[in-house]
Amino acid sequence: MGFLRKSTLAAAIIAAGFSTTASADYQYGFGNVSINYLDWSSGTESRAKKKDFMFLELEGGAGFNWGEVYGFFDLENPHKNNEESDGNGRRTAMKGTMRYYLGNTGFNIYGHIYDLSSAGFDEQNRLVGLGFNYQNANFFWKPFLAINNTNATGFSGYNGLVAGWVMGYGFKLAGQDFMFSNWHEYEFDRDKQYHDGKKDGNNGAAALWWNANEKITAGIQYRYADDKLGSNSYQNGLVYTLKYNF
Repeated sequence: MGFLRKSTLAAAIIAAGFSTTASADYQYGFGNVSINYLDWSSGTESRAKKKDFMFLELEGGAGFNWGEVYGFFDLENPHKNNEESDGNGRRTAMKGTMRYYLGNTGFNIYGHIYDLSSAGFDEQNRLVGLGFNYQNANFFWKPFLAINNTNATGFSGYNGLVAGWVMGYGFKLAGQDFMFSNWHEYEFDRDKQYHDGKKDGNNGAAALWWNANEKITAGIQYRYADDKLGSNSYQNGLVYTLKYNF
């Protein structure tokens, strides 16, 4: 799939999060654009042959009476061309998520699509399953369990299950607004033809965000993965982020 087509698809998913208040079902919405730099650890660079990179991100989401949507689109190494076959050229990544509420039970039908594309490699993961939402004044936790269908270079079909969550805790410190957040995905019972036969994989990030004002958010994320992201080793690094909120 070409860059233009991916951009259009990502924009369509994210745009779903910006329904106007004219919709009777609309409850909230958010969006931002950010510049990010991922600094891999020296161990990761040695084990997985990863290189640090910069990426631009467009992110947004919205909540409705019936459920919620979320999406992002990343342009990695935007200053490079996309013909570098060592995996360190220009890449695109996008994700679209939807939760359809099952009444007032807290449970929901969960689905997401994640798509990664670089020179010589493409992968798309399509998840459908069951989720749950818990939220109070300062904390939210949204776990899920889903079936994974993967379409990647060299593999296509059923690829086990994924269990994961997103969570966040907002707090004040010295009169400033902060939030701790974490997302995690654990893939298990993967097909033996996928990822050199590694049956399990982990992927996620833990972050601290400082909401300087309504428009500016800065953050630092601890990024981690194991038997994932094209490597059979543990990978970790720090992501430095500056966001402009719409």
